[in-house]
Amino acid sequence: MNNSMYLAWNYLKYHWGKTLLLVFAISMVIFIPLVLNLFANKGAERMMSRAVTTPLLAGSKGSATELTLSTLYFREPGIPPLEFREIKALENEGLARAIPLNLEYKVKEQPIVGTTTAYFDFRNAGFASGRPMAVIGECVLGASAAIKLNANTGDAVISSPAGAFDVAGSFPLKMKVTGVLKPLNTADDEAVFTDLKTAWVISGKAHGHDELTTATADSLLLSRSDSIAIASKAVLSYTEITPENINSFHFHGDPDHYPVNAIIAIPKDKKSELMLRGRYENEVQNVQIVVPEKVVDELLETVVSVKEILTLAAISIGAATLVITLLVFSLSIRLRKKEIQTLKYIGAAKGSITGILSLEIVLVFALSTLLTLFYLLAINGIGLPLLEQLIQ
Repeated sequence: MNNSMYLAWNYLKYHWGKTLLLVFAISMVIFIPLVLNLFANKGAERMMSRAVTTPLLAGSKGSATELTLSTLYFREPGIPPLEFREIKALENEGLARAIPLNLEYKVKEQPIVGTTTAYFDFRNAGFASGRPMAVIGECVLGASAAIKLNANTGDAVISSPAGAFDVAGSFPLKMKVTGVLKPLNTADDEAVFTDLKTAWVISGKAHGHDELTTATADSLLLSRSDSIAIASKAVLSYTEITPENINSFHFHGDPDHYPVNAIIAIPKDKKSELMLRGRYENEVQNVQIVVPEKVVDELLETVVSVKEILTLAAISIGAATLVITLLVFSLSIRLRKKEIQTLKYIGAAKGSITGILSLEIVLVFALSTLLTLFYLLAINGIGLPLLEQLIQ
């Protein structure tokens, strides 16, 4: 057996180019179906875990999938916002607590989530440092957001304009970081949390004014007397809320009509959940209530169907590759006719020759399996964290 192994191994080493090609081809045939299945299962597990922990979502009539994904993962909303009065209406039902979410703005690439401090309790989010936001102009960073924005408790971050041509609406707001959350391995790690009023300030629903009669920057004034100051166009609404100017900020219009993109509804019990869903399905025309678990489950059924098609395709390609591999070995044996004849001349038994050829095939498949394990370890160390970031 040792002699047969020696001859088989040295033959593969001598013909290293052919060996590497076969090992790589077979390893990919084994690896692709496995990694597709691994990614699909891990992705489904992560998506479902976040959906299961969110009882109900309320939003404008439209795509339930859009509402669910934008709310769970803080994506740009694909449906119109609700009015703030819908939160009061939902709570007046007495069946659930309501946590509002405003998702329209960002700090660079990190989503700004306008909400209440109840959200942190709902997600069991602990603080690595600092405290929750308490007044307008304050924010809390998720663990990943703090790293990407290079900010910590006591620092400040500035919101990004909604668009290059958004000259009359939102404006950059400098927000003080009052806390940083512990890592949760969810979409919350990527977010910048503020209260609703701060989000409305960013949207232009509220602003403050400079006290121009005491301004020291004369370049901002066209003229000034003891009692009157005429401002130039350089004086705009504040972009930072401080203890000195916070009282000058005021909201325009009725706050009941201000936007919220979604509402997380937390029913008191199962009966309350069913009653709430029934009322909104039958009586409320402009608001939909969805169960995230059901929406994500339906979405994953589609993903699983696609995965099965891809896996079937990969298996078909794999079967064809294996057939070609066996054909390569078969042709190789024919080309090695003189070599095999020489082995017979020097006294090698027929069984020994068959053993050598069989060991060559076994060694190629063993090397392919080892290479596949290396791929899987690499995917586990690099690919899965990357997948988790994409899902978040």
